[in-house]
Amino acid sequence: MNVAQKILSAHRVKGKPIPGEEIAIRIDQTLTQDATGTLAYLEFESLGLDRVHTALSVSYVDHNLLQADYKNADDHRFLQSVAARYGVYFSRPGNGISHQVHLESFGVPGKTLLGSDSHTPTGGGLGMLAIGAGGLDVAMAMAGKPFYLRMPKIWGIRLTGELSPWVSAKDVILEMLRRFSVKGGVGKVVEYFGPGVATLQVPYRGTIANMGAELGATGTVFPSDENTRRFLAAEGREEQWQELTADPDADYDEITEIDLSAQEPLIACPSSPDNVRKVSEVEGIPVHQVIIGSSVNSTYRDLMVTARTMEGRRAHPDVSFEINPGSRQVMENVAADGGILHLIHGGARIHQSGCLGCIGMGQAPATGTVSLRTFPRNFPGRSGTEGDQVYLCSPETAVAAAVFGAITDPRKLGEYPKVSLPKRFIINNEMIIPPPEDGSKIPIIRGPNIQPFPELDILPDNIEGEVWLKVEDNITTDHIMPAGSRVLPFRSNIPAISEFVYHAVDPGFVTRAREKGTGIIVGGENYGQGSSREHAALAPRFLGVRAKIVKSFARIHKSNLINFGILPLEFVDPADYDRISLGDRFRIIDAKRILDRGGDKIPVEIGSHRILTRVVLSEREKKTLIAGGLTNYARNSMAG
Repeated sequence: MNVAQKILSAHRVKGKPIPGEEIAIRIDQTLTQDATGTLAYLEFESLGLDRVHTALSVSYVDHNLLQADYKNADDHRFLQSVAARYGVYFSRPGNGISHQVHLESFGVPGKTLLGSDSHTPTGGGLGMLAIGAGGLDVAMAMAGKPFYLRMPKIWGIRLTGELSPWVSAKDVILEMLRRFSVKGGVGKVVEYFGPGVATLQVPYRGTIANMGAELGATGTVFPSDENTRRFLAAEGREEQWQELTADPDADYDEITEIDLSAQEPLIACPSSPDNVRKVSEVEGIPVHQVIIGSSVNSTYRDLMVTARTMEGRRAHPDVSFEINPGSRQVMENVAADGGILHLIHGGARIHQSGCLGCIGMGQAPATGTVSLRTFPRNFPGRSGTEGDQVYLCSPETAVAAAVFGAITDPRKLGEYPKVSLPKRFIINNEMIIPPPEDGSKIPIIRGPNIQPFPELDILPDNIEGEVWLKVEDNITTDHIMPAGSRVLPFRSNIPAISEFVYHAVDPGFVTRAREKGTGIIVGGENYGQGSSREHAALAPRFLGVRAKIVKSFARIHKSNLINFGILPLEFVDPADYDRISLGDRFRIIDAKRILDRGGDKIPVEIGSHRILTRVVLSEREKKTLIAGGLTNYARNSMAG
């Protein structure tokens, strides 16, 4: 078996390991972050349990760090109290980004990790099967329930050679996106193997695994080898290491070859992670903002390469040069090795450890300017600036732009600074609070912005209403439910956050929804790509969206729709998409009866047409939809 198959086999509790068939796996660890975690813990509370049933669960505060008013601070107190109450570790604001801190402090080879952050797959750099999911799925895992998914194909990426100076792991994953697009990994776990893997340290592997989410992959897995052991030893956790590699005769569903020595600096141009070109092809474009760090490329290695490159240099006077460390541990170790001084003398603005600009929480670029970021996403407007021009690149390419004031091939910087990982990191976990053995008497602190989880009614026999919105291919969760400092503080208040649904696509959507009562959304391919935020499903459901009819769905968003009782319908004939107009009346016929009988074809009358749609669902998912969502289904199952 390959590595992914070994982990799946050890954790599978239901289903047959046939690609496309639903399986259920046992989850060892969970993580949440504050933009999704507040709702996840409200959902966990609604299940009526006394304590989490995982081996380890961690609550991180890394997204909503700006405290412009009481909302974020109140929610942070809620998260800390609920973690103590239910047996969850709590990583305080400013301690670092969930996937980076988890890699440092908690990740274990061979374990499964489910996280309410779409970049949870970063843990695959340590040999974990780490999967991003909606908060409700994570809440169910914390309740001791298995996680359901369709058995993925295992896509083997055979690496040979070794990266050249000024070329790094970011360029490898950008090459994957250049070749295969944001849809290339749908329904797959990506597993890297071959002789080139041994040349990649764990931070490099974490970078590649992190942005497997941009391929649409379920997860990304690297072997656990001698590099993994050295990393865990440097973190003081060598005893948690185990070797985990593919068998010599392991099979993969498909194999792609990448010669690391043939790679060169790449850059994702606005406004999609797969709009990738060679840096040498876009050189000379003036740059006014450079940000290194945040959700990816925020490790010790990334910041030390940046710092040593800046030694004796100054950022261009037209560039706002900014650093977002991935964790306080990263900051402490970079400081101990002299890197902070080089960054300060080089003109860098050093921010607290957190997501910040990656989620639109500050760091918005100026109007009409170019921003180079080492982030994983550059969806339109995600930065907080309308009409933004955000490019994604490696720290090497980013620091070159900071020095020269324009997009520049980093190989023009001269000798490449050699950075080795310390044999032992400075470790300070004082900002991670372990839960007490018994938290049953700990009061949960709720601010006025925390509203109860809404009650959802069961699926009606027939659904009638109006087409409220029609959108194109590759609609992201940012299009559906924007992030940023204006919206995210309402993540624990569904009525309030619902006011922003589809605002970036159609500012009149919410008003129309409130007037009409019941509606559907029509979309194209890969609908709902991007983050794991379940608000992109729950908030439309709160407004009265009962179905979405699209050409195809992104994995996490489809699961979230099912979890909140929204029918995820797909066109049988994609040409029917062109026959539907905004404002058409619709009637979904006998959906409940068809699902109850195990059917998968549902007729829909729209305007003057009658079309056929399909649901690609397991029997469990059909029952979940009939119940009106996963919380209803779970309560019914527990009661039974």
